[in-house]
Amino acid sequence: MLIVNVLAQAAVAAAPPAAVQAAPQQGVISYPPSFFQGQQASNAAEMLARVPGFTLDTGDSVRGFEGAAGNVLIDGQRPTSKSDNLEEILRRVPVSAVERIDIIRGGAPGIDMQGKSVLANVVRKQGASFRGLFAVANNHLWDGRNMHGMRLELSGGDGQRTWETTIRYGYGNDDGGQFGPYVRIAPNGSIVRRADYEAESDGVQQTITAGYSQPLLGGRITLNGRAFWDNWKSENTVRFSDPVDRVDNFTSPYDEFETEFGARYNRDFGPRTKLEAVLLRSDSDFHSLDLAQTPGRLDEFRNERTYNETIGRAVLKHQRSSALSFEAGGEAALNKLDSQSVAFVNGAPQALSAADVQVEELRGEAFAKAVWRPAPQWTIDGGLRFEASEISSDGDVVLEKTLSFLKPRLAVAWQPVPSTQIRARVERVVGQLNFDDFVAGADFEEGTGVSVGNPDLNPERAWVAEVAAEQRFWKSGALTLTYRHSELQDVIDRGPVFVDRINPDTGRPERLVFDRPTNIGDGTKDELTVTLQVPSEPLGWTGGVLQGELNKRWSKVADPTTLTSREISRLRPLEWEARYTQDLPKWNASVGVAVFGGWSQTTYRYNSITDVKLHNAYITTWIDKRLRPDLILRVEYQNLGERGIRVNTQAFSPDRRTGSLLYTDDRDLTPGRSLYVRVRKTFGG
Repeated sequence: MLIVNVLAQAAVAAAPPAAVQAAPQQGVISYPPSFFQGQQASNAAEMLARVPGFTLDTGDSVRGFEGAAGNVLIDGQRPTSKSDNLEEILRRVPVSAVERIDIIRGGAPGIDMQGKSVLANVVRKQGASFRGLFAVANNHLWDGRNMHGMRLELSGGDGQRTWETTIRYGYGNDDGGQFGPYVRIAPNGSIVRRADYEAESDGVQQTITAGYSQPLLGGRITLNGRAFWDNWKSENTVRFSDPVDRVDNFTSPYDEFETEFGARYNRDFGPRTKLEAVLLRSDSDFHSLDLAQTPGRLDEFRNERTYNETIGRAVLKHQRSSALSFEAGGEAALNKLDSQSVAFVNGAPQALSAADVQVEELRGEAFAKAVWRPAPQWTIDGGLRFEASEISSDGDVVLEKTLSFLKPRLAVAWQPVPSTQIRARVERVVGQLNFDDFVAGADFEEGTGVSVGNPDLNPERAWVAEVAAEQRFWKSGALTLTYRHSELQDVIDRGPVFVDRINPDTGRPERLVFDRPTNIGDGTKDELTVTLQVPSEPLGWTGGVLQGELNKRWSKVADPTTLTSREISRLRPLEWEARYTQDLPKWNASVGVAVFGGWSQTTYRYNSITDVKLHNAYITTWIDKRLRPDLILRVEYQNLGERGIRVNTQAFSPDRRTGSLLYTDDRDLTPGRSLYVRVRKTFGG
């Protein structure tokens, strides 16, 4: 499910061929502002969307700083903030402030590739002048609701000192389906229930960010802060007509407040050695409620949790020559989670495992990296990281464990001719434990009920081998094929847990079973990614570009319930998208259409299998019109084909191995179309 239609939705477009500056070293391509002339890009995010062969990766939501990086640098450095979305940060860099965009393919001396094969570096112009942006937007939904928003950006400085701030809010809706038929099917194929399903999910997000930078003690210090409010509510109603009239209601509101404060200090020790130090602190406060009201029964689940993270990091970088560079450093992080959950049925408290949990993790990491270019056509990027952590849990589950992992990485890039590059990578990847898996949760609407937490998880690990081939053509055309194989250890999926208790009504012992995250053993995963960009000029007209991406995935694990082979839960086997953009410089406009293919995913629990399928394409078309040099209007018509979502759940009793099919629930949901309008005004330099 996607939360969409908030203000500052990124424009989607692509670039016609234009002058591309010769790179000072092999594997680096520079795109100056002239490359983007005649287009309606307003910020660095929209510029990157038009760069051939580049796909934005906003990074992973993990603890720590090292493993959370995206694939974009700004002035050679990654943003200090973790919680501020990378795409949002790029939107705050206006076109007028961009000197050029460098695309680093395979690695380059002096550049930390952040574990990525392709990296973008947005180089800003020197000197700062006052700039601003004000935008308003509204998304008119098919049911009459209006999701509106506002955005204000201000930045400036005097050349030595710079500052920036952003204030924005936006109402959004969940496009995961609003209405449609619901049926329950018996094992013999007969329909035992019929109903109409109606859902309405929406909320508001508010964000304030600020940044300041100035010289300090021979170097430069940069400070940043962020405050974020998120309020959301889902209301779902199921109106049964067969066999008897009945109404089920499901309500799930939540609210969350996040803050983040960060500081980065950079100093050069001569022309070849640089020091970077980072301090970061983030806090969040989350409250949620899940209610399910059916005839004669009221299920209630409440969760409150607080989380904080403190990070300290230092890196020393040395460029030995134009062909060889080194860096070494360390990072320490302290993470704390305090979560309380309660569950009731008709007001009576229910037993929960891991309902009251306090988790603390102290983690440290040391790393060393080197980039070597032995010849103009070759780049070798190697690194070694050692991670150690202590995780302890108090409350309902008391445990303590110590973990340590060695994580080597080697990447090689070969560029036999300027238009062709072959890349290969071998790396040991260690995932981070998701603190959300440590605590209890609930989903009454899906029929899975209460899921308990599991603080005794081990992190998922993998040896990853990857090979990629990139071919550039027609100045701004590019075709990239990437194949990745992962040998997985301790895969985290779903499994049962048993809780013994004394029944409060009968006084007799009983055993309850719940679903929870668990390690299910080893497995494999394979991924094939194809990206394509084709400009229109060689085909006979100017200003057009076709972009496409396809992702195919295969996986294999052993099911902990049936002990048979299956795919990993919630891994989508196939996803694809295609978009065409036509720039119309004569009318100061661009138009486009995007098609997002349907996808499917399956979730396996000990007593159910849920399939979610988007059974047709999501189609969006838009026009960007520059009314004045400082004023842009965007009109977007979304979900033209009214893409539907089908949710099919098979329930088994008592489980999928020893039991039999109890029933099948099937929902066929269809959201409608929407009309999005945004007006964006820039001012200042």
